[in-house]
Amino acid sequence: MNDCLVGVPPAQPHSVVVVVLVVVVVDVVVVVDVVVVVVVTVVVVVATVVVVVATVVVVVATVVVVVATVVVVVATVVVVV
Repeated sequence: MNDCLVGVPPAQPHSVVVVVLVVVVVDVVVVVDVVVVVVVTVVVVVATVVVVVATVVVVVATVVVVVATVVVVVATVVVVV
C-alpha cells in the first residue's frame, strides 16, 4: 500500500533535519528577540526612575533655595527695621 500523496515525493531524512534545524533557529531568534525586548524595557524603566528621582531632587533643591531666599529677605528686613 502506497501512503504517499499523488505528486508528492516521500519525505527524505535530510529534509526532516533541515525542517527541525529551521524550527530550532526560528525558536532561538524568537527567544533572543524576547530577551532583547525585556532588556530594553528594563533599561527604559530604570531610565524613567532616574529621571523622576532627578526631577524630585531638582524640585527639593528649588524649594530649599526659595526658603533660604525668604529667610535672607526676612533677616534683612529685621536688621533694617
